[in-house]
Amino acid sequence: MKATVDGKKVDIPAVWWENGRIAAIDQSLLPDQVRIVRYDDYRDLVTAIKSMIIRGAPTIGAAAAYGIALAAAKNEDVHVAAEALRATRPTAHDLFYAIDWMLAHLDDPVRSAEEYARMLVDRCRKIGEHGESLIVNNAKILTHCNAGALATVDFGTALAPMRIAKRKGKRFFVYVDETRPRLQGAALTSWELAEEEIDHAIIADNAAGYYLKKDVDLVIIGADRIASNGDTANKIGSYEKAVVAKENGVPFYVAAPISTFDFSIKDERDIPIEHRDESEVLQLAGRRIAPKGSRALNPAFDVTPARYITGFITEMGILKPNEIGKLNR
Repeated sequence: MKATVDGKKVDIPAVWWENGRIAAIDQSLLPDQVRIVRYDDYRDLVTAIKSMIIRGAPTIGAAAAYGIALAAAKNEDVHVAAEALRATRPTAHDLFYAIDWMLAHLDDPVRSAEEYARMLVDRCRKIGEHGESLIVNNAKILTHCNAGALATVDFGTALAPMRIAKRKGKRFFVYVDETRPRLQGAALTSWELAEEEIDHAIIADNAAGYYLKKDVDLVIIGADRIASNGDTANKIGSYEKAVVAKENGVPFYVAAPISTFDFSIKDERDIPIEHRDESEVLQLAGRRIAPKGSRALNPAFDVTPARYITGFITEMGILKPNEIGKLNR
């Protein structure tokens, strides 16, 4: 991804292997500061994933792959490391996919982890190449949460088609949901789009319906886990966007690599939903915004039933919900 570091525009991934350590962008400091954090103990990586210093389903999968490689390099039990990493974020299927892949490729763990990250980036590039065809000149696009390079090591899922369209000279505009409570849209997606010089504006989550009714041509989001029938878990608020999009005849696409599809589960009833600390809702920038004594409920994800999804943008092409079984062959 493009990022301005120390006044210079550079290309940088979200997470990588560096001289026997794991390096990553500290996403909790964006957009104010691009800071690189480094880990030489997988236990510290576990904490970073839980606290969302490293976040985004594919990125935490790649980070977990590197975490297992790190444990192996230090002659620690990789299976213990794997279980600790599995326990960090229950909804994101990429995490479990990456760990299982690494445990099957332990002959050279560092090489395997780097190979996994390269495969992921290649899949996201292909998602961008397929999805770009959906973006016509002067299109108005809405996206929710962050499904860009920060969330996927590089290129992105939902943002990949936009990156490719921009490189092809297409002009378009992106409505960026702020995505409460952690503001991944306002802080992260807008930062990525600004670095790519893609025209956009941040909108309050509750303004999405207003624009879907009058001005949006296309919705593209990412995903954290997709069931075999196409039911899709993504950041909280995605479901309501899908319902409103369908009501207003706006195509609603989910962009995701095969590592996000969980063919072991049938539908949304089997998707685990992470519930995070209520402080994320009760506080803003470290300041409490709710009365003392008030509680909060904080589901991190909701599930959009497949009937609201127009199609899935994958590395194998754009598939309708009833076609995603092709990915499991």
